[in-house]
Amino acid sequence: MPAHFLTAVQAADALGVTRATLYAYTSRGQLRSEPVPGQTRERRYYREDVERLKARKVARRDPAKAAAHGLHWGEPVLESGITLIHGDTFYYRGHDAVQLAETASVEGVAALLWGATEAERARLFDQPAILDARRLTQIGRLSPDARTLLQAALPIAGAADVASLDLRPAAVRATGARIVRLATSVVTGHNATGPIHRALQQAWSPKRSGVADVIRTALVLCADHELNISAFAARCAASAGASPYDVVSAALATLKGHKHGGASERALSLVRQADSPRSARSAVVERLRHGERLPGFGHPLYPNGDPRAAVLIRLAEASGNDAAWRPFRYLAKVGIDLLSDEPNLDFGLAAITRAYRLPDEAPFLLFAIGRTIGWMAHAMEEYASGHLIRPRARYTGPMPSSNERT
Repeated sequence: MPAHFLTAVQAADALGVTRATLYAYTSRGQLRSEPVPGQTRERRYYREDVERLKARKVARRDPAKAAAHGLHWGEPVLESGITLIHGDTFYYRGHDAVQLAETASVEGVAALLWGATEAERARLFDQPAILDARRLTQIGRLSPDARTLLQAALPIAGAADVASLDLRPAAVRATGARIVRLATSVVTGHNATGPIHRALQQAWSPKRSGVADVIRTALVLCADHELNISAFAARCAASAGASPYDVVSAALATLKGHKHGGASERALSLVRQADSPRSARSAVVERLRHGERLPGFGHPLYPNGDPRAAVLIRLAEASGNDAAWRPFRYLAKVGIDLLSDEPNLDFGLAAITRAYRLPDEAPFLLFAIGRTIGWMAHAMEEYASGHLIRPRARYTGPMPSSNERT
């Protein structure tokens, strides 16, 4: 039985119910099931659904424990109207994000997620640059690492952009567009104009115009993904009244962590050791032997596979660069065979990077520029709410002595 499924007996035991009650949950739509391959009279249940239902039962018995679990892939902890993850795909404000990735522009998706009016859409990304060419050149000399340059540019631009202190919705949308344009300009090394995906293509692959559409697709798929850790960091900063530049800076610092935005870099490292089926298997086994998690595989919200990865993998396969794609094919097979895990977004970003000969920093930068759109959408919700995010901690340290308490 693959790791993301449970048998009927396992599911009933996990929930502490009878098989009859399990079937009742399924009939009411609280659990999903499907026939076991080769055993049509037996059904298997999605582990994610069982764990979610179990968490709800715990919440009713022990709300404090449920609240703590909510910070670790548990029950929702706040309301948002930006992204819905449901079934095997996800939606931006009710629109299928995978379908949007086929044709929508990056700017159009930003306008959608930010709730821009039709009048705003035409001018959001047609604003003067915040930093001139001289300032961009100066920033570019700070480091050869574009990730560092992005982090350095934000406070400099924020200090120059006094309009960003206006936190009314329309003003924040305008600031968001300036920040996305700034990030693109820092990556390309000059004040980027025109469509964002075209500017990146011109910087990374100027002789291959077809790569632009691959970049556009990746940026749209990366625009948001509900309440991941960088989005939560953005919301916390915004709830404190931080400026949009500081919100993005906080989120970007989180994204730079190796468990978040750094996963594609580790996936690229793994690919370098997978030039044959045997070496791919050896590379995976070696990591497992050292207790490492396999980068680029598995996602708790998508037991049947990350839809973002599926799109990017198809693009990598269609590149015609079989030599670059082949190691990914070997690794995907090993990951599925050994772990029953499908490739995720990090794997997909690494795959298009190699297949289309983009720079090694491209996965992180595509994620960062695309996700800046989502961070701003989350910031807008927090600005509108007016609430400060301030969860409580359950104290587990030593208790004060009786004398100190008095």
